[in-house]
Amino acid sequence: MNYTFASATILLILITDPIGNIPIFANALRHVAPERRPWVILREVLIAFVLLLTFMFVGEGFLRMMNLSELSLQIGGGVILFLIALRMIFPPPSADAPEAAGEPLIVPLAIPAIAGPSALATVLLLVSQAPDRRTEWIGALSITMAVSAIILVLAERIQRIAGDRFVVALERLMGLVLVAMSIEMMLRGIKTFVMQLTHP
Repeated sequence: MNYTFASATILLILITDPIGNIPIFANALRHVAPERRPWVILREVLIAFVLLLTFMFVGEGFLRMMNLSELSLQIGGGVILFLIALRMIFPPPSADAPEAAGEPLIVPLAIPAIAGPSALATVLLLVSQAPDRRTEWIGALSITMAVSAIILVLAERIQRIAGDRFVVALERLMGLVLVAMSIEMMLRGIKTFVMQLTHP
């Protein structure tokens, strides 16, 4: 699947799921002083950004070391995205992160809330399919992290103004879009696999 800059940005925003992370961040930052929360959020987003950026550069070597093909990554990535999308549409009863007594660091906010396995697989997929467009993918990731930071810093205001029902509805709508994108990814991977079998 050939991604454009815009489609890659949208995909990364859907994967990192800043709207769905609002309750996780609210719960994890419950014991943090209100004036410290924006700085903690920005720090965690920056940590996640550095991790994803690092994975974007070492991803090709990782694929070669594990003897994985781009095709298997595409189909496997589609399956992972589909499962993530289902969780967005039908969240489990206890989706919140466990409460922390102090200020959270790296876990559970930077990892896995933002830079989870699905986000790592997505940046790896983008780079493996078009390594010559790495600058575009870095730009898409930068925009994604900026959007996540803005939404999470303004999370309390968003919840107050829009209400919990709107947040849940928006989360499920994002999940529906991600379902379509994941199925498209799997279908293209399967089509490529079949073509390789019939035309070796």
